[in-house]
Amino acid sequence: MLTKPMPVHLQNLNKAPAAKRILRFAVAVASCFCFSTTAQAEVDYATEIKPLLAKRCYSCHGPDQAESGLGLHNAETAIIEGDSGERLIVPGDADASHLLERIVANDDYELMPPEGEPLDEAEVELIRRWIEEGATFTKHWAYEPVQDVSPPDMSDAIQKHIVAQAKSNDEQAKIDPVVQDWKKSGHPVDAFLLDSLLAAGLTPNAPADRRTLIRRVTLDLTGLPPTPEEVADFLSDTAPDAYENLIERLLQSPHYGERWGRHWLDLVRYAETNSFERDNPKPNAWKYRDYVIRSFNEDKPYDQFVREQLAGDLLDEVTTESLTATGYYRLGIWDDEPADPLQARYDELDDLVAVTGQTFLGLTINCARCHDHKIDPIPQTDYYGMLAFFADVSRYGTRGDQTSNNQIDVSEPGLNEAYAKLDAERRELEEEATKIEQDGITKMSAPDQRATEGPKRQRERILKKKLRPLLSKEQRKRYDEIKAALKLVAEKHNDLPDRAQVLGLGKLRPIEETFVLFRGNPHSPTDPVTPRFPEIFKETPPEMTPDERRRVFADWVTSSDNRLSSRVMANRVWQHHFGRGIVRSPNNFGGLGVPPTHPELLDYLANRLVDGGWKLKDLHRLICTSKAYQMSSEINESSSSIDPANDLFWRFDSRRLSAEEVRDSILAVNESLNRESYGPSFYPSLSAEVLAGQSKPGQGWGNSSEAERNRRSVYIHVKRSLLTPLLSAFDFPEPDTTCEARFATLQPGQAMSLLNSDFIHEEADKLAKSVRSRLPADADSTAFVSAVIEQVLMRPALDIEIEEGVELINELIAKYEVGPERANALYALSVMNWNEFVFVF
Repeated sequence: MLTKPMPVHLQNLNKAPAAKRILRFAVAVASCFCFSTTAQAEVDYATEIKPLLAKRCYSCHGPDQAESGLGLHNAETAIIEGDSGERLIVPGDADASHLLERIVANDDYELMPPEGEPLDEAEVELIRRWIEEGATFTKHWAYEPVQDVSPPDMSDAIQKHIVAQAKSNDEQAKIDPVVQDWKKSGHPVDAFLLDSLLAAGLTPNAPADRRTLIRRVTLDLTGLPPTPEEVADFLSDTAPDAYENLIERLLQSPHYGERWGRHWLDLVRYAETNSFERDNPKPNAWKYRDYVIRSFNEDKPYDQFVREQLAGDLLDEVTTESLTATGYYRLGIWDDEPADPLQARYDELDDLVAVTGQTFLGLTINCARCHDHKIDPIPQTDYYGMLAFFADVSRYGTRGDQTSNNQIDVSEPGLNEAYAKLDAERRELEEEATKIEQDGITKMSAPDQRATEGPKRQRERILKKKLRPLLSKEQRKRYDEIKAALKLVAEKHNDLPDRAQVLGLGKLRPIEETFVLFRGNPHSPTDPVTPRFPEIFKETPPEMTPDERRRVFADWVTSSDNRLSSRVMANRVWQHHFGRGIVRSPNNFGGLGVPPTHPELLDYLANRLVDGGWKLKDLHRLICTSKAYQMSSEINESSSSIDPANDLFWRFDSRRLSAEEVRDSILAVNESLNRESYGPSFYPSLSAEVLAGQSKPGQGWGNSSEAERNRRSVYIHVKRSLLTPLLSAFDFPEPDTTCEARFATLQPGQAMSLLNSDFIHEEADKLAKSVRSRLPADADSTAFVSAVIEQVLMRPALDIEIEEGVELINELIAKYEVGPERANALYALSVMNWNEFVFVF
């Protein structure tokens, strides 16, 4: 029934066009009826209202522009009386609020927003409820300190669930066996999830079978499928801690770092070349990649991992490893001949601020380069205050010197001394030889003298042909002695080990004053700014010398009190186990990011990470041992109708393998995978057509041995202008910007790659030969088909699968006149195209 008089905008509905009248009627009626039959949670400004207003209203009534003196981005400008005498928001009184009147206006001139579709019924009702509840402008969740939360007691939620189930089924109250199992386990992750599931009238899925589980967790932790032998051992292991032991074995595998290190490389836009037309290589970039992999394998505390990358050259103990970590600063794109060098420098710094803010803090600080952030309370001064922390970071290089700024000599001190001694000896000998040569040159003809002033090769040719006769006997003797001595120095030089170098902050830039730039234009500096933390945190940097800036920033990012760092990393670990984070926008915890589905669980995980010494493997153990992680991925129609997006985690979300997992799994199941870890990158074989796509076809692409080409995909050379086609087909990210979460598409290019590429046919042939090598010489097609399925999918073949496989092989031989070996290879290829191989369930 109606709870209040009909508003004016509802009485005048008949004045609007027909289509809009219908929409206005639905909206207006929705705003007038009482919703007392269903209890509704209080509307939260930060997570529900602010994103809506930012998307639809801020262009006219936001931080950049406040028409009529009214802005919806904060309470001060939203509830005051505007130029027209109206108040946008009257807390507690929706009818008196001009905002509500305008968003449901029946006159096109009055309707807000003036462009685009009008707000829908649910959006209008949300705003109405928020105003009626007092229009409280709450602080954004991510800017609040991490809360010290404990797992909820599930008893009350379970009791309510039992009662509700009994009423709906009209039978005696009983507890769901899966719910009972979750309660019995007492796992903290399950407690948080079960509490929200039962409150929504949902129950979790039953556990996945053990065969599914070992494949899931092995791929998640190592990026490789388990072997048939590993599956068999796990299935036969009846020990109560068999699953926990499996997790421990996987965490100790060197392949763990390769899998999880690749996730990090996505974030820091790792590549081994500079982009732009020449796309020249970044020497020793692969050493940064190996540093990341090794750090994950060694379970280096995350705070130390971050400090080394942001300030590895400024720590109390500077090591080769910490210097290698500063390669982080050299991973971005670099233009070796910019039209505007100053603009190019600030573009590079902007890239650094963007990647640093999003990767470590989950903040899009870069949005404030040209103006105050439109959504989050991040003014321009915050952007340039962060940029000031990096004022000593030099450009990657110059057109004439592309190594000095980015290569760090990390050779043993004795080696550098040996090189220096030989270099000094060589210079002394060369200076003496030059004096003798110059004495002879003065006696040459004018044309020959001029020739010696030309290119080095021309000078040497003239000297070799005409110098000796012009020298005295003593000069010729000494000149020969010098040449012999130089030859000996060169031999000693060649016998020395190569100098060890890593990519990083080879040379720093003298720190200059930092200014806020008008509209982001480096040629228009305005007010000076010093290093500062974002003002939303209300923290002032300590006193620091110029060369301590990056270390101060690194210490702040990794402080246990930082409200974002631990949340962001805990969310990333969850993301890569469950397919998406508790916050679905892992690089954006700000106003336009997606609010957490389970904020208390996120804070609990963040605290566990910090309290556990920032050890990531402990977080893996916690998540992977939960009942939630071990659920089946089966779709329950009843649960899907309540929570179709699985926001509450009532099932495990199946996923397609990542690009690297596809390629590595193919090599693993045909037993050709080279499991060697670390070392320089390798070059897969690419067709002439692919190589022709470069500005200089084939340039910068090497030839690797077959053994090298069989290494894991994380060791593939990442050339920005020439990404490996197979990986690109399966959504390998463009490495020019940070990638928070990869796409997981299903598109024709993938089928083409797994059916028609030279690579897949070569690997299918290896698979067929591998299977045949395990069978008796007289084994028939039935045995072959069964063995292929078991080797690829790690399970026994079904009768129908064997029947269809034999039929396919026979048809290929009889109808298409394919030889038996080729028919076997084509069947093996077909199995590697099954969904069961390309997906994790």
